[in-house]
Amino acid sequence: MPKHLIRPDLVTSPEGPFLAAAELTQSEARATSSHSHARGQLMGALSGLVSVGLDKRHWVVPATHAIWIPPHCVHSVRSYGPFSGWSVFITEHRCEQLPREPRAIKTTPLLREAVRRVATWPGVELDQRQTRIAEVIVDELIASKEESLDLPRPEDPRLVRITDALASDLSDNRRLEEWATWAGLAPRTLSRRFVSETGMSFAQWRQQARLLRALELVADGVPVTTIALELGYDNVSAFIDMFRRAMGTTPGRYLAADSQEPSVAPG
Repeated sequence: MPKHLIRPDLVTSPEGPFLAAAELTQSEARATSSHSHARGQLMGALSGLVSVGLDKRHWVVPATHAIWIPPHCVHSVRSYGPFSGWSVFITEHRCEQLPREPRAIKTTPLLREAVRRVATWPGVELDQRQTRIAEVIVDELIASKEESLDLPRPEDPRLVRITDALASDLSDNRRLEEWATWAGLAPRTLSRRFVSETGMSFAQWRQQARLLRALELVADGVPVTTIALELGYDNVSAFIDMFRRAMGTTPGRYLAADSQEPSVAPG
């Protein structure tokens, strides 16, 4: 049974402050099964990486980002290695102006400092000064741009068979035509249905799956050479190039920047 990140009433009840936050660091990995709550949740990692299963998508949340989960959205959470993270919970009536769909966002220094401040509060009604700080978090979420850190799951059973096989072995470099034959589809049908059901081409979906898995492995401290081989890249340079294009930095620099994030005491 995972320890509570925050008092349960500040997650489920419309009573109390319209916005509450908490930070938590624990030595073991954190995992919560599928659940939902009446308040919207903005969640991020302080270090390492958190993955979120939400609807028919899988989201990966590195320490540089956060994920917004609207009220009543069923989701599950898992950390890779020891958990160090934060969450903000916003009452449902204050979520009307916020995104209606889940989204990953890039955190700003202003957002993180505001969350740190709110996480020290006792969870009672906010005074005027506290309300202004809480509104900063809301404003930062409203102003944020959506980031691509999710992986959509198709519905067609034949496509699901392909994506499940790929997810279990991302080093499998079979071409689209070979996968189509394996699943009993015409290549053109496979290509068309992939785009219509996921919004991505087959090649884009596979690269996104590899990127998200790479983030998980980097967070676990797996050597870059091992990651490149596990993901089916012919050489380390090709993997590093893909990672740099997607994340704006190399795996080594990404991990170094992440490890410099200050730790916090359990909340």
